[in-house]
Amino acid sequence: MQQDALAARFKTLARECGFDLVGIAPAAAPASLQAFPGWIARGYAAGMDYMVAQAERRADVRTAFPFARSVVCLGVQYDSDAPYSTSPEAQGEGWIARYAWGDDYHVVVKKRAEALRRRMHEVAGEFESRVYVDTGPVTERAYAAVAGLGAWGKNTCLLHPEHGSWFFLGVIVTDLELATDAALPDMCGSCTACLEACPTQAFVAPFVLDAGRCISYLTIETRWTVPEDLRTGLGRQLFGCDICQDVCPWNRRRRRGGGERFAARPGLVAPDLAQLAAMDEEEFRRRFRQSPLRRAKRRGLLRNVAIAIGNAGDLRHRVALEALCADEDPVIREHAEWARERFETRLSAAGS
Repeated sequence: MQQDALAARFKTLARECGFDLVGIAPAAAPASLQAFPGWIARGYAAGMDYMVAQAERRADVRTAFPFARSVVCLGVQYDSDAPYSTSPEAQGEGWIARYAWGDDYHVVVKKRAEALRRRMHEVAGEFESRVYVDTGPVTERAYAAVAGLGAWGKNTCLLHPEHGSWFFLGVIVTDLELATDAALPDMCGSCTACLEACPTQAFVAPFVLDAGRCISYLTIETRWTVPEDLRTGLGRQLFGCDICQDVCPWNRRRRRGGGERFAARPGLVAPDLAQLAAMDEEEFRRRFRQSPLRRAKRRGLLRNVAIAIGNAGDLRHRVALEALCADEDPVIREHAEWARERFETRLSAAGS
């Protein structure tokens, strides 16, 4: 079968396997990855040591997989009709990033990608390949941009004319020579909405993110202490952050939903802070089974809950905050004590 016919067949199979977007990139390193070593050198990977260790491998998929000739890039929409974090109707309690409301995307997307790979073998016979969904030495976004799944946004997300930026990525690296797709043109123009909206000023320049200042990094990847000078910037964010996507004009036209696997579980849209603060380890594991929130562990989530309560300064949360100050985990206690001091300062200022 010719390269273009085989690529077209694979794309049809991808859609049958539940993918909303599919495109093919050559395995050659995308030009955008030329900036990756410099980004690492400037410390913008923060505490993500695995990125530093894998810098060379992530800069070119052929370093890890010399057999690679093509990268089949896959996208799965995950948006829902729930309000954005920046919407007036969503204000009041905590906020969990939209991608984490449903089942763990690593599991869902990888299962679909493995099903697709099996069907690809049925068509093309034996070939070498690897499936990755944000778990290996592959910079999926860079290859997906080359494959036309989205144009780079100034917030470093990919933007698609129909899907906005609400889609997960996965790849199948293969030794097959396949017809490739064209990249999309720039979609940001002069817009700087995402850069201006970031509460912690994590964007040092358009298209450049300092992970150490990013709320998603601070609430998920940071395992111990959140730097004190950044805590107020977290606001009510408990796990991840959607702000730079919520304000993007390309996400205003919401024409696609992500299906039931990514629909919000009960209580995860603007969750009650006091209710989360009361969770013990057993309740945390039960409630967030097969959820992305498991990554933060109870310590990380309740640490973030404490910060959110301190930033809110709401009298309704006083009892919950006192309980966190007495928690057996020293990380939770330390952040709760900071929150209590900020809490009392805000209340005093409001009463003066």
